[in-house]
Amino acid sequence: MKRAAFGHIGFPILLLIPQLAIIAIFFYWPAGYAIQSSFYLEDPFGFGSTFVGLENYTRLTRSSNYMESAWFTLIFTSVVTFFALAIALLLAVKADKVIRGAKTYRTLLMWVYAIAPPVAGLIGVMLFDQSRGNLTQLFGMMGIEYRLGVNYWDTAIAMITVSIWKQIPVNFIFFLSGLQAIPRSVREAAMIDNPSGTRRFWDITFPLLAPTGFFLLIINITYSLFETFGIVDTIVKGEPGNNPMTLVYRVFVDGFRGQDLGGSSAQSVVLMILVLILTIVQFRFLERRIHYT
Repeated sequence: MKRAAFGHIGFPILLLIPQLAIIAIFFYWPAGYAIQSSFYLEDPFGFGSTFVGLENYTRLTRSSNYMESAWFTLIFTSVVTFFALAIALLLAVKADKVIRGAKTYRTLLMWVYAIAPPVAGLIGVMLFDQSRGNLTQLFGMMGIEYRLGVNYWDTAIAMITVSIWKQIPVNFIFFLSGLQAIPRSVREAAMIDNPSGTRRFWDITFPLLAPTGFFLLIINITYSLFETFGIVDTIVKGEPGNNPMTLVYRVFVDGFRGQDLGGSSAQSVVLMILVLILTIVQFRFLERRIHYT
């Protein structure tokens, strides 16, 4: 194989400069500024700041609201990740077997991918609305009083349901591609060895989908932690009150509404450390169990 080579080392560096500049401006500079701000108590009107050391961090550990948001984020991320992956895998397995109308069936499952998170949240508000929501009326017929925006767990259910619904198409596309990449010869050999479809799936298909599943696990955890802001903001209607909040949404509420820039910066640093630990755990321990060949 012929290897590509550059005549001068300056040319590849020149090609990398735009990407490095974007990373520096939009990640490293804001991250550095957040770390610096987390050690200061900022004046809400911009008249100065006072160095307080680790006070912003210790204040987080004493805050019952912050700890409540942390627990809710853990539950929210676990439930959304599990059900978004499980439902998408089930749909992909069924879609892989469809012969007639396969393109139409797959398109119907994928179209939600094009919806922006705030729009998905708005659709969720319409479905779960207290007076006119279709799902609320269905719950009422079953004798269940559902109160979006008033009851803590009713609001949480709406957030989780919409977040799962929004993420299923992404997982579906990857799982379906992974299933169709399995060689036909492997499938035929598995059918000869084991007539049970369920056993074939767990013994042959699921292990071969492990690389795709591992990638999607990381993507879904990241999505649950950071990319559901629009859904949460739309469902709580900008009035969090006693409603559940994820840690990312609490950074926005405390920083931009509470004018606690030092505290929200400390929360941002905690999130960065959390993501760093999560990434290390995933790649150091989980990836060892994944075989790509």
